[in-house]
Amino acid sequence: MEYTARKKQTRRDRFLNEIEVITPWTELEKYVVQQCFRLSDEWIEDALYDSQAIRRFVDVDLSCETTLDATTLLNFRHLLETHQLTESVFNTTNAHLAEKGLFLREGTIVDATLIAAAPSTKNKDEKRDGEMHQTRKGNQWHFGMEAHIGVDAQSGLVHTVIGTAANVHDITQAQVLLHGGEIDVFGDAGYPGVEKREENLALPVTWHVAMRPGKRKALPNMTEGELLKKIEHTQASIRAKVEHPFHVVKNLFRHRKARYKGLAKNTAQLLSLFGLANLMLARRWLLSVHTQGAF
Repeated sequence: MEYTARKKQTRRDRFLNEIEVITPWTELEKYVVQQCFRLSDEWIEDALYDSQAIRRFVDVDLSCETTLDATTLLNFRHLLETHQLTESVFNTTNAHLAEKGLFLREGTIVDATLIAAAPSTKNKDEKRDGEMHQTRKGNQWHFGMEAHIGVDAQSGLVHTVIGTAANVHDITQAQVLLHGGEIDVFGDAGYPGVEKREENLALPVTWHVAMRPGKRKALPNMTEGELLKKIEHTQASIRAKVEHPFHVVKNLFRHRKARYKGLAKNTAQLLSLFGLANLMLARRWLLSVHTQGAF
């Protein structure tokens, strides 16, 4: 009664209300029922008890008593990883969005982003995570992993997620980021010659890879050069959609650093995060459909 009588609705309230409406709970309950918002470490325990909005969101009729302590959170995370349930959650969420017509599947954008990992050796093993690696971006070295994603070119929603060490080149993962039904594939200048790689020769797709900045600047100011610039601009506007899920995961969800050791655990978390990012990106459309009574 105290909660419902409040006049002011916070941003957290609005966010959770929207997620409650657009999430396919019926399909997901066998994976995450009674456990929503319990996938983090010890800090989330205090947040759960401290926040009325989150408590209301996770306060369901439990069939058995469940304590919101760090051990429960850790055990449940291990359960998700062992049985690859985060992949099931990701696939189920995308199946729900596909049923609403949000995946057209004729084009894919491929890209990757760096997720930093702790480089310190001040730990029990006195060494860095052996599954992570360092790589150079420009003139700066980074240590961590890469999150490679395949994004639907029409909706901007993520359909494939792969985690690798940071030194794995983007171009080597291009083929596995495709779902198989594409006609066109778009990539930035980090995918030069991708169409000539052995694993891609037989693919019935057209690759649209951005020109290197230096090559684009050297285009002549003539009819042919201007036409190529317009084509590059059009393709760049399509490729820009791949930045939206990265923005949600890294800026809204603040996932810029690997939370666990090993690629498997961190990739499992990425599947959950990009699945939620898809709901965030599609929420306005889904809410409008819900308002019209066709959800």
